[in-house]
Amino acid sequence: MQTNFLSQQFNAGFLAENSTACPANATICDGTSCVLPEDNFNQTLSVVLSTVLTIMLALVMFSMGCNVQLKNFLAHMKRPWGIFVGFLCQFGIMPLTAFLLSLAFNILPIQAVVVMIMGCCPGGTASNVIAYWVDGDMDLSISMTTCSTLLAMGMMPLCLFIYTKMWTDSDAIVLPYDSIGISLVALVIPVSFGIFVNHKWPNKAKIILKVGSIVGAVLIVLIAVVGGILYKGSWIISPKLWIIGTIFPAAGYTLGFLLARVAGLSWHRCRTVSLETGMQNTQLCSTIVQLSFTPEQLELMFTFPLIYSIFQLLFALLILGGYRLYRRHRVKTKTDVEKTEQKEDSKSDVKINGGFVPDEMK
Repeated sequence: MQTNFLSQQFNAGFLAENSTACPANATICDGTSCVLPEDNFNQTLSVVLSTVLTIMLALVMFSMGCNVQLKNFLAHMKRPWGIFVGFLCQFGIMPLTAFLLSLAFNILPIQAVVVMIMGCCPGGTASNVIAYWVDGDMDLSISMTTCSTLLAMGMMPLCLFIYTKMWTDSDAIVLPYDSIGISLVALVIPVSFGIFVNHKWPNKAKIILKVGSIVGAVLIVLIAVVGGILYKGSWIISPKLWIIGTIFPAAGYTLGFLLARVAGLSWHRCRTVSLETGMQNTQLCSTIVQLSFTPEQLELMFTFPLIYSIFQLLFALLILGGYRLYRRHRVKTKTDVEKTEQKEDSKSDVKINGGFVPDEMK
């Protein structure tokens, strides 16, 4: 009798223990296992992220268009040697460098694909800001960014098709050319509209440009935070990706500068081409990756655009700091010399003429 009582007490305790183990939203609970309804939180968050990314990227590209002066852009198109050199750097050097780095470090195929996507992306808008601070050719910088964005519609799918064949031939990875194409074509509309706004209302375009630069910075942070929630596994980053993310932008800056110098461009244009080559549109890369691949694939590749973004900015700031130091301590420009001579001449004239200053000196 006592044995039966203990057995019933044990069974009751066992069932009670298992019933508390089953969540309240369980659809089936038989005491040993539970069936839960599908959690759609990540799926919903992913859709929201994709929508927000697309809208913010369109605003960034619209603001980039607002930085383009149609007259200067057309002038560069009539004498396109600088733009042609930039084209060779953007869609020649960068994809080839991405391919060689992927082979050298023997990374996973899906990781090689995201490195290639980054290498095939057009130039980023941040290069225009840095080019200004290193006394680059601003018209060339903006024209290169605009042209590379427009040409990316054809060149990006072509480069990906050529360089990723060894990873996609096995059918393990299928590149979503339709999604990439739609993303690129969609960029033409805000860029074109931005050029039109700058042509008609230049003062308003300056305000839009400032807002767009802020949105671009917010976009990078948003991708990092929300992506970290969605793809937790992506933060366990392979050391190889960190190394590639460090070497890749540095190689872009260096090779872009060397090719521009070999092509006979002036020093300030060499600096411009260098920045345009190394600074990729990481927002575009992140958006394409987010919209084009499955969550399982994103776990392995999502963080690379963020790594590249960090190091491209870090190296750009080092270039900027080095140039400003060089200019301050080593370079005395011809203009500075002429201004000094004019001041000294005007002072001597004043002393000789008893304080009289000629009309042309006023």
